[in-house]
Amino acid sequence: MSIALLLEMAMSGDRDRDAVVDGDVRLTVGELSELADGGAGVIAASGAEHVAYVGAGGVMAPLLIFASAHAKKPYTPINYRLSVEGISELVDRLPDPLVVVDGRYRDMLDGVGKAVVSSEDFLTAARTAESVAEFADPDDVAIVLFTSGTTAKPKAVELSHGNLSSYITGTVEFGSADPDDAALICVPPYHIAGINAAMSNLYAGRKMVYLTNFEAREWVRLAVEEKVTTATVVPTMLDRIVTELERESTELPSLRNLAYGGSKVGLPLVRKALALLPHVGFVNAYGLTETSSTIAVLTPEDHREAHGNTDATVARRLGSVGLPVPGIELQIRDEEGAVLGPGETGELFVRGEQVSGKYTGLGSVLDDEGWFPTRDIATLDGAGYLFIGGRSDDTIIRGGENIAPAELEDVLIEHPDIHEVAVVGVEDAQWGQAIVAVVVPAAGVDPDPEEIRRHARKVLRGSRTPDRVVFRDELPTNATGKLLRREIVDSLRNATADK
Repeated sequence: MSIALLLEMAMSGDRDRDAVVDGDVRLTVGELSELADGGAGVIAASGAEHVAYVGAGGVMAPLLIFASAHAKKPYTPINYRLSVEGISELVDRLPDPLVVVDGRYRDMLDGVGKAVVSSEDFLTAARTAESVAEFADPDDVAIVLFTSGTTAKPKAVELSHGNLSSYITGTVEFGSADPDDAALICVPPYHIAGINAAMSNLYAGRKMVYLTNFEAREWVRLAVEEKVTTATVVPTMLDRIVTELERESTELPSLRNLAYGGSKVGLPLVRKALALLPHVGFVNAYGLTETSSTIAVLTPEDHREAHGNTDATVARRLGSVGLPVPGIELQIRDEEGAVLGPGETGELFVRGEQVSGKYTGLGSVLDDEGWFPTRDIATLDGAGYLFIGGRSDDTIIRGGENIAPAELEDVLIEHPDIHEVAVVGVEDAQWGQAIVAVVVPAAGVDPDPEEIRRHARKVLRGSRTPDRVVFRDELPTNATGKLLRREIVDSLRNATADK
């Protein structure tokens, strides 16, 4: 079905309930629907074949998703944090787009040679334009998202109406939220989590409170003021929120569920958050752009069962991403394509209606049976819990031995002097690659590199002990908290060349 029907269904529930809060802007479901219909009219009148958005989100995020859907045109939010050249390059790859841009980024679109309208002008026009409310076919492209391009040129992922609607209807119960439920949204609009935050919360009947520029103190203030009941954050946000709550001793009495994901979270931080907010149900969500978001979830019940459990097998699941969501199948395969059993490590393959695996200009990468290769290294335990070991591209090959960075990071992060850690491979004449642990020390601590290596050696074989330990004030990440390993490797290479 068309994702536009999600808004129509929300209208059939309660058109007068609050749908969006964005600073001083508040819209009911009915007002959002009217703006989306008018926005579709603006898009149709422009003659554009695609809708692009360069901006921080807020009310523009759900508005453009549903306006584009009603106009039967694909929608692409673009990373506004990119350079002028980076934004122009992505816009140029879209067919005849109408580009909607927040005022603060308007100058970045000068000279792109495309139809450009400010977010403010689009809103104004949507209020008076002739309404359009068409419904695309399920196989039509609804959303095109560019991958982060952390290891290569960004690819344009095509998600159909059917992919996205199957994810929402398969994982969210329609109208299931309580009347006072509110979701705090601070994930970027150009990320798949930002797309589905708008659709899933609207479908569930939850008020959406947008924080377009994350700052921990403001996040806490909004959570209290708007009586937020659920929120989704990336690991760096969770870290800062926990620090802020500890600093101010603030309580979040209305918060019932807090989801985290986007990249791996160190277990010490998870344990600290669980202890600090015992009344909150924590959710670890794992997914990819190509899979229309979440494909596996570690539920609040899983967190509580694993936290402090004396059974090592159960306790270990706190570091997993949980079980597959309804409609999703998982396989772990070796390099020859053979399916592996529980406890064996290989590449994760995924299958289900929400899985696209299709790229503009490249076509589908699904195999003959509909399986998508995630390029993530993973393991399933005997009960079906999924453990992610990192990207296959990140594998370190030292002396002919394949080493997953996550294996070392999980050990090193438990050292009390380490706040954050990333393990990478760098070129080495003797071993092919050497193992380097890049450490952000805990506050007020000056760790001993040899002590950190001894800590690793107590758990890991000698060949998997870091060859070097270096220290940094912070690790490079993108806006969704994904570690930029390539930047770390480049900085280490440049530091060596400068010597």
